[in-house]
Amino acid sequence: MAPKLRKAALTAHIGCSVGWLGAVAGFLALAIAAVTTGDRQVAQAAYIAMELMGWSILVPLSVATLTTGLIQSLGTAWGLIRHYWILMKLLITVLATAVLMMYMQTLRHLADAAMGTAPAAGEILPSFSPVLHAGAALLVLVVALVLSVFKPRGITGWGLSRKQEATESPS
Repeated sequence: MAPKLRKAALTAHIGCSVGWLGAVAGFLALAIAAVTTGDRQVAQAAYIAMELMGWSILVPLSVATLTTGLIQSLGTAWGLIRHYWILMKLLITVLATAVLMMYMQTLRHLADAAMGTAPAAGEILPSFSPVLHAGAALLVLVVALVLSVFKPRGITGWGLSRKQEATESPS
């Protein structure tokens, strides 16, 4: 990848990743407000806003983070499966995105309950589930951030063989 293109891809990846982390923090604030407020209207608005935020911010940023991470790893010397820290970040991002996509159904149900369009709405609200999911997501994304910054040593078997091939072949 050309240096300017590599920097553009890195900038996009960092922007999406940090945006996702910040959006999860904002989502967590809404989730905490929904379960701690004494005002039913505030709680209902928070559940509706969480579902909207999920589809319009969290899902696009998670997919963009995954996409830009793949572009970044495949287009640079770091590679996708050469280093364990990159594999861990890939696994974290794929799992976090998958859990988010599945959790969107729960958020839809909570938003419907908040709007009064779900059966037994009074029985499911307030829900501590968004607080738990957002807290776990925040922790997982911080782990990915730490891996990005510290890049722990460790080359995979495939990465080691590629490294040996590069040193043995006369180029």
